[in-house]
Amino acid sequence: MATLPNPLPKLAADPSGHTLGLELPLPPGRLIDTTDNGPWHEPLLWCADTPATLGVWTTADPARRTAGLLPVLLDVGGSQGGPQDWELAPGETSYPGDHDAEEVLAEFWEACAAQEDGEWPGLTATPVSEASGTDPDTLAAQTADALASDPSRVKDPRLALVPARRSADIPAAIGWAGAMNHERDVARLSAVLRSWEDRFGIRVVALNFAQLVVSVAAPPTTPAEAESVAAEHFAFCPDNVSQGTTDGTLRTYARTLIGEHMWSFWWD
Repeated sequence: MATLPNPLPKLAADPSGHTLGLELPLPPGRLIDTTDNGPWHEPLLWCADTPATLGVWTTADPARRTAGLLPVLLDVGGSQGGPQDWELAPGETSYPGDHDAEEVLAEFWEACAAQEDGEWPGLTATPVSEASGTDPDTLAAQTADALASDPSRVKDPRLALVPARRSADIPAAIGWAGAMNHERDVARLSAVLRSWEDRFGIRVVALNFAQLVVSVAAPPTTPAEAESVAAEHFAFCPDNVSQGTTDGTLRTYARTLIGEHMWSFWWD
């Protein structure tokens, strides 16, 4: 996978993060290079040792502009532990820009949904609500604060910093394997996330072993928009619909998306 120069080693010499342009110091943390096939040749991410507190995302956000390090919350409270135990697989990850989001989703649809739901309906048009004035990065910080204070959604959130070109690339940058039962090359999922960044203003806010949470600046606002987005979600993560609704239908799932500023995906 093509990457930018990795600024994470600077944190070994300056754990505060001041050399990365941070005015307030980072909490205590460590660099992680552990993968399913042994140590990676450079750190994949930095992860805090202490639980995330309100405002910690905003504190770390300047590193996005000054060093290309993007914040994300990692939930280490599950039975699978923290990212050093997640079987990260950067060696099996390609580059998100090499994949077309619609082609990826159409292929997933054909494999998972075509028999019951017909032909792939195509990508959703950009919602009218994109002009609502919601700033995606501000919403991401607000969503991170909401998750950090809600143990029912994220048990033990830790701030992490990941070298990535854009938020959608975070799973690919660390070789996240949470969707391995659905897609082995997570860069293909990041290609879809890039498309959602462009159309809906999403940001990757949280990850655990098998769950992905994004903030959504421009969610669908009508039933028709929501049903179109639901089809993309079904292709991206079939378990959201088949296991996350009472009747396993796109229409029921779509109703949960109208005006919803946070999308969550979980792969069995």
